[in-house]
Amino acid sequence: MHFTGRTWRPPYEASSVIIQASSGCTYGKCRFCNLYQGECFRMSPMEEFEEDLVEIKSCQPYARRIFWTGANPFAMSYENLKLRALTVRDYLIKCRTMAMFASIRDIQDKEVWQLKKLRAMGINGLSIGTESGDDDTLALAGKGYTAADILEQCRKLDEAGIEYYFVYMTGLAGKGGGNQNAVNSAKLFSQLNPYFISVDSLTLFPDTELYYMEQEGRFLPAGEKERLRELQVFIRSLQIRTHLFADSVSNYYPITAYLPKERESAVGQLQHVIDTVSEEKMTEYRQGLKGLG
Repeated sequence: MHFTGRTWRPPYEASSVIIQASSGCTYGKCRFCNLYQGECFRMSPMEEFEEDLVEIKSCQPYARRIFWTGANPFAMSYENLKLRALTVRDYLIKCRTMAMFASIRDIQDKEVWQLKKLRAMGINGLSIGTESGDDDTLALAGKGYTAADILEQCRKLDEAGIEYYFVYMTGLAGKGGGNQNAVNSAKLFSQLNPYFISVDSLTLFPDTELYYMEQEGRFLPAGEKERLRELQVFIRSLQIRTHLFADSVSNYYPITAYLPKERESAVGQLQHVIDTVSEEKMTEYRQGLKGLG
C-alpha cells in the first residue's frame, strides 16, 4: 500500500478499509493544527491508487466501505473524484460507500448536480472539520471561511443527499468565549442535517500558531470546567435530531448522546463531573496529552 506522510482517519471509520487518495492538506492555515505540518498536498497518482485497490481486493474483496485518506481528498475536481469512484467500483464490487475528509472550501467548486452524481457513484460520508459555526471563533482559528459559507455549502450536500459529519471544538474561542461559540454554532448546525457531530476539546500542541499566541499572551485558553459548561450549552441549544460523540481522547469526560432524546441525561452527566472533579485534575489530564491519535 502506498501510504506517505501522516495517515489519519476518524475513530468512527475504524472498520472501514483505508486507501490513500491524497496526502497533506490543501490549506494548512488552521491555527490549532499541526497534523500535516511540512507536508505538501499531493494527489495519489492513479497508478498507485489502482495498485492499492488490487492489493485491497486480494485481502478484502467484499469490503463494503472504503475511507480515502488525506486531509481533504474532496478537494479533487469532480472529474477526478468521478474517475476514482468508478475505479473503486471496478475492483470492489460490493463497495457501497466511499468516505473521506472534506473542507467547506472543497464543496464550493462543485455544482449540486455533480454532487448528486458523486453520491450515486458511492461517495457518501464527508467528515467536515467545521470546528465552529461562530464567525469570531472561525476567524480566531484561521479557518478561512464564515458561518454563511458553511450554511451555503452544506445545504448543497443536503440537496444532493450526501451524508456528512461535523466537528465541534470546545475551548476554541478561548477564555470567556465558549458560550457565544456554543450558541451560535448550535444555531447554525440546527439549520443543517449533519448525521452526527463529533466533539473535540482544544489541546495546544507546540508548533501550532495558537500555541505561540498563548505563549505570547495573545490567546487565553478556556479552563476545563468552562469547556464542559460550553458543551452543556451546545447540547442544550441544538435543535436537530443527531448523534453527538464527545468521546475522543481530547475530552476529559467521554460522553455520547442521541439528541434530543438524551439531552438532559448528557447535560446532567457533565454537571456531575463539574461538581465532583477539580479543575486541577482536569488540567493535569490535558497537560498529559501528547497527541490525539
